[in-house]
Amino acid sequence: MAPSTYSISFRTTKGTFSARVTRDWSPNGADRLYELVQSGYYDDVAFFRVLDGFVAQFGINGDPAESKAWRERAIADDPVVASNTKGTISFAMAGPGTRTTQLFVNLADNTRLDSMGFSPVAEITSGMDVVESLHSGYGEGAPRGGGPDQGAVQQRGNAYLRESFPDLDYIEQATITDE
Repeated sequence: MAPSTYSISFRTTKGTFSARVTRDWSPNGADRLYELVQSGYYDDVAFFRVLDGFVAQFGINGDPAESKAWRERAIADDPVVASNTKGTISFAMAGPGTRTTQLFVNLADNTRLDSMGFSPVAEITSGMDVVESLHSGYGEGAPRGGGPDQGAVQQRGNAYLRESFPDLDYIEQATITDE
């Protein structure tokens, strides 16, 4: 189980940002995020979906085997206690009971996501300018847009991303900085 609050430092290809996790906001999410960061899961992970004025999404491991192992370990939903305001971080999901490893940073006030069950787990405490500078030129992912296809990312990992989307930014290392 994660501490009641803890901080994470995300060193990226654009600089470093920090986030404060509040377990009361999303207990299952906070525990999973703690486990993932402690295991090194987010190291060398791409921001594969960055939509200006909406979200910066990440969380598919660059090693397809690692990604698959975690993708099969969904966590229970948490009630929405905090709101998806600019600078908060929430787990992505495809419906109830589907949260695994993918996260997004809200690049604007996306409070409409609250009623859809997206439960914030953390908020950016420094480096929001870094997040806002992440490469967004590829747009929405396939098939709706020209960005990375999540299925291909899961199947081929960073090899696919580096070959087909060379301008993406990455988390170089994520670490727990205090507990």
